[in-house]
Amino acid sequence: MVRFIYNRQRRDAQPIKRFVADYIDVVSKKYGFWERKLGADHFMVSCHDWGPMASTANSYLYHNSIRVLCNANTSEGFNPSKDAALPEINMRTDKLSRMIGGPSPSRRPILAFFAGGVHGPIRPVLLDKWKDKDNDVRVYEYLPKNLNYYDLMRKSKYCLCPSGYEVASPRIVEAIYLECVPVTISEGYVPPFSDVLNWNSFSVNVPLSEIGNLKKILMGISTRRYLTMHRRVKLARRHFMVNSPPKRYDLFHMILHSVWLRRLNQRPRLDLQELDR
Repeated sequence: MVRFIYNRQRRDAQPIKRFVADYIDVVSKKYGFWERKLGADHFMVSCHDWGPMASTANSYLYHNSIRVLCNANTSEGFNPSKDAALPEINMRTDKLSRMIGGPSPSRRPILAFFAGGVHGPIRPVLLDKWKDKDNDVRVYEYLPKNLNYYDLMRKSKYCLCPSGYEVASPRIVEAIYLECVPVTISEGYVPPFSDVLNWNSFSVNVPLSEIGNLKKILMGISTRRYLTMHRRVKLARRHFMVNSPPKRYDLFHMILHSVWLRRLNQRPRLDLQELDR
């Protein structure tokens, strides 16, 4: 939709919202399933930043349907009891097999690593505090050409995953693939599959206000605790794997499980009007 409907020069979101509203109108009139539960037994999947915005085109889609979104931001209307978080993955299938696994903890000399563009409210703070400041916490805006991004992740104990314009980051899954303990730095982000996965057991969450204490926080984690988290990252990895055909407990099945759980607990609202928000 973004490619064919969105006008990048005008930056007008209304055509996308009209398309979604018209599509639901056509489907609801042609088939009886939408009206049966007013969208509560339907779900939409979107990893584009505009997915949450597009869902506001129809009040039943926004309030009743299960929205499976990468941008799982509670401050922007994401409802964890109704909506499901989708892991953001850079689907370079030709390189995916080479991104699995990493060296043992004893062969990871770097404490923490990040490289990425400066956008959103969190990354400027991270770079201001840590860029070129500490050899243990290696923070780059632009990675020098002589360094390899994934090699640095493999050499790091912790991989920093700060939010950018949106709360989700593909670095979280990349870190899990490479057996680097993810460190999420975000506000309002709901991690994927948190109904069944205890993220505190294999990741670290650092509030925005504590970015200046990042090294102190990570150094304060005992070796025993780190080794436990590293082992659990490896165990959790199968739930983020993309397989064709799908395998038990992989990403495909975890997404369906998240949708199924929310469908069990759905309480559709019946007092909504079909108005553009």
